Amino acid sequence: MATDIPKNVHVSAHPCLLAKLSQLRSNKTSPKEVKSLINDISLILGCEALAASVTSVPGAQDVTPIGFEYTSSGIEPSNMCLVPILRSGLGMVEAIQTLLPSPVPVHHLGLYREPTTLEPVEYYNNLPNHLTDPAAASAQEPPARIAFILDPVIATGGTCAAAIQTLREWGAHKVVVLSVAGAVAGVKRAAAEWPEGVEIFIAGIDPELTNEGMLRPGLGDVGDRLFLTIGK
Repeated sequence: MATDIPKNVHVSAHPCLLAKLSQLRSNKTSPKEVKSLINDISLILGCEALAASVTSVPGAQDVTPIGFEYTSSGIEPSNMCLVPILRSGLGMVEAIQTLLPSPVPVHHLGLYREPTTLEPVEYYNNLPNHLTDPAAASAQEPPARIAFILDPVIATGGTCAAAIQTLREWGAHKVVVLSVAGAVAGVKRAAAEWPEGVEIFIAGIDPELTNEGMLRPGLGDVGDRLFLTIGK
């Protein structure tokens, strides 16, 4: 692994996560197992990212089943959202929703890589008020303080960097990226898009890309593996 990974990139060393990542890499892993492994890896990454991004705060008084009072706990900031990158990011949503004590909005971004240039092209964006006149912003629901980008693979880094920039322009105070695997150059590119406002939590980093922009050794096309569209 490269030793010059930026400070805002956190590569997990959890042994169970590393074992599951190894299983996910295998071409023998069935589509059902792929879905389960993506979920499990996302749970572990989510625990690490949330522990570093939110704090526990006291909540209302409550009563246990045997009648003892106690002070409940919540998390701050409460104003956060999940932003899966279509399609493969959808496989990470349920795991992060499971971890959060209360539901949060899920906004979707659709980006694909242009085959020739490998640069990102946005085709879908459902961030609320993202096209509204900034002068009217005070009358709108404020953007999330923390936006969690869910993107299993960071290859060239173009798609992730574009998503970060979109969320920054939307008004997110901080962006946390959760990814299963990435290439060194791509992860660096994404981390450099907004160094003071971005944290990347990732399970594994591969040294290089193929000429087609795929990670080597990589995971294959995670979207195709999740949604059974291999060979489309």
